[in-house]
Amino acid sequence: MDQPLNRKAFGDMLAFSEGTSTHPLTRMNGYDVIVTGLGEKQGEVFTDFSDHPFAHRRAKELNSHGLASTAAGRYQQLYRYWPAYKKQLNLPDFSPASQERLLDQLLKEQGAYADVLAGRIRTAIGKTNDIWASLTGSPYGQKTHAIETLLNAYQKAGGVITD
Repeated sequence: MDQPLNRKAFGDMLAFSEGTSTHPLTRMNGYDVIVTGLGEKQGEVFTDFSDHPFAHRRAKELNSHGLASTAAGRYQQLYRYWPAYKKQLNLPDFSPASQERLLDQLLKEQGAYADVLAGRIRTAIGKTNDIWASLTGSPYGQKTHAIETLLNAYQKAGGVITD
């Protein structure tokens, strides 16, 4: 998974923001994290990377109002999109390498890949906050991180900011 420095730093910042790389149970820098469900204290990790962890199980209930999620992996990819991307990108599994290729595709689709490479991180966050609810400006009403917190995480990961 050899990536340009700014792309790697963006991935690290995103994993920090989503809480996967800092998850207390992860043994793989967040690639093995499953969304924490209602009533769970520590959450859950997975060890079988042959497919998305929710390929053969029900979504996790997140609250008492029926909100559920199938988010898994370093970037909390939802299962409902996984089969199409798996086919489109010819991904063999849900391994870290496949998760990184999927992140690249999502960044490209959002028009943010060039911004990430160029260090336009504020711009890239603004273009991707409709995918990742933890990013500043996300429209989902969930807890988000302040832009300065995200920029600090990005720089700590070695990224260079140009905007």
